[in-house]
Amino acid sequence: MVGMGILQPVVALAAWTMVMWVWMYNTRIPAMRAAKVNPNELSEQGIKLDNVLPRQVQWKAHNYNHLHEAPTVFYAVAILLAIVGQGDGYNLWLGWLYFGLRVVHSLVQAIANIIVLRFAIFAVSSLVLAVLIFRAASAVF
Repeated sequence: MVGMGILQPVVALAAWTMVMWVWMYNTRIPAMRAAKVNPNELSEQGIKLDNVLPRQVQWKAHNYNHLHEAPTVFYAVAILLAIVGQGDGYNLWLGWLYFGLRVVHSLVQAIANIIVLRFAIFAVSSLVLAVLIFRAASAVF
């Protein structure tokens, strides 16, 4: 169907979010066991996992949370572009670029968490998202 190509990076980013979910729990659960954290006591005692688990473990959890922030705007804009038949061509290319930048951002945060590099990648991905928003606005107004 015309304009539906942009749904491919939407699905890819949703799938990447699940990859980060699996990675988060594959590192977090063993770390919680090693730290003898009782999950039932977390909310009762106000324990913050950031204060208990190694930073490298928490980086994955933080990134998983980040994948539920700005990318939700991408999902909405991309779906809108698909609905109005504008999800191919340049918009599709921008969608894949956004996806790629978010994956790189995830890997930097989850592996090394170099803040300056992470911020630069986030800033570029935000600019790509802003261009997509502008193009979506141009299509509907």
